[in-house]
Amino acid sequence: MESIFEGLQLKLPFIKALNDENYKSPTPIQNECIPKVLNGLDILGIAQTGTGKTAAFSIPILQLLNASQPANKKRSTRALILAPTRELAIQIGSSVRLYGKYIAFKHALIYGGVGQNPQVEALKRGVDLIIATPGRLLDLINQGVCKLDKVEYFVLDEADRMLDMGFINDVKKIVKVLPKERQTLFFSATMPLAVENLASKLLNKPEHISIEPSSTPVQKIKQLVCFVRAEDKRKYLKNLLKEIKFNSVIIFTRTKHGANRLSAEIKSSIIISDALHGNKSQAARQRTLKDFKQGKINVLVATDIAARGIDIEGVSHVINYELPNVPEDYIHRIGRTARAGASGTAISICAPNEQPFLESIEKLMGFSINVSDGRPSTNREEIYKKNKKRPPKKSININKTHSKTSSDIDAEEKRTPNNRRKSNKKKRKVFFKSTKFKSKSKY
Repeated sequence: MESIFEGLQLKLPFIKALNDENYKSPTPIQNECIPKVLNGLDILGIAQTGTGKTAAFSIPILQLLNASQPANKKRSTRALILAPTRELAIQIGSSVRLYGKYIAFKHALIYGGVGQNPQVEALKRGVDLIIATPGRLLDLINQGVCKLDKVEYFVLDEADRMLDMGFINDVKKIVKVLPKERQTLFFSATMPLAVENLASKLLNKPEHISIEPSSTPVQKIKQLVCFVRAEDKRKYLKNLLKEIKFNSVIIFTRTKHGANRLSAEIKSSIIISDALHGNKSQAARQRTLKDFKQGKINVLVATDIAARGIDIEGVSHVINYELPNVPEDYIHRIGRTARAGASGTAISICAPNEQPFLESIEKLMGFSINVSDGRPSTNREEIYKKNKKRPPKKSININKTHSKTSSDIDAEEKRTPNNRRKSNKKKRKVFFKSTKFKSKSKY
């Protein structure tokens, strides 16, 4: 039986690998991207996680590498994929192994938080493809153990997160050591000015591909907001976890310290929790994720950066213990639930000083999130007054309340607290300039 993927110019080894994974038909971005990459075109893709873009760029690159494999020569790095987080790099690496299982090629994962010796040894033996985070890759380039002068195919994935995490300058330094004659694939979920400027410098007459997920989190997820004073948040959260029926929950905080503290405070006989953030070693983070996937942990308390790239089925609830100050991060957060066609609920606990963040999120989505009692999120000051003496004992009735439907690597360990503070200060400045809000909160 002829595969639909044959119409995308894919060869038999890759069609067979896709069949093994039960891929029935290409996603829109795969349908658009794969033939263009195989034809040697640069790509500027606007696509979010969950659109199938990893296969869209990795499969044609593997086919191109396989078609021109040098015989009886030491392998040189001919393809480079840059990802902003360790978890995403690992995820891409897993996909590459699956898609390339029927061809002869070698690849290496390069990221921080683990010893570099195995990575150095892999590079010395020779690899066709490197999947890397910017910080560790730049370290190895500076040490002279990573040569990229033979790279023919360069992929920059999630460029907007590169910007958010302060990696753009590292990316620029890496690009300087790449050959000018190369094919470049550039992907980003959003296109802020800094990312747009970077794309214009990297790409040569690119094909523009813009893909909306067929079913975005905004359309699938039940969203609710609870208005609670800051000092009442912990008590409110504990009551909430007792009331809702959940399979597994991801709770988001803004800081690593906050994640640790909150995880310790909510542990009980029925709640088994752990924290996921950039201060943990890579081994510890992978162990925590494994336990969460296997159900040994039912509540995961995470920061935005650490949770980036997490793709876990069965997450029934996402709770925003602290609202993000970047509206797009809210979309990424709630997108951890309602995966693979399942339903999901996102609950945000909003303190008075977080109202500007909530308003920016609602502006981005184009509607107001319902309050937990089913009312639209208006007259918020009245709600705070109502809850002034104590947080409501019954925080929410999940089964009866419906909202309008809605959708890491830590900055490499080498980055100093001063650098992070400067980066965060810049982000806050940009955010408040764009939203015209002033916050009383301190971060």
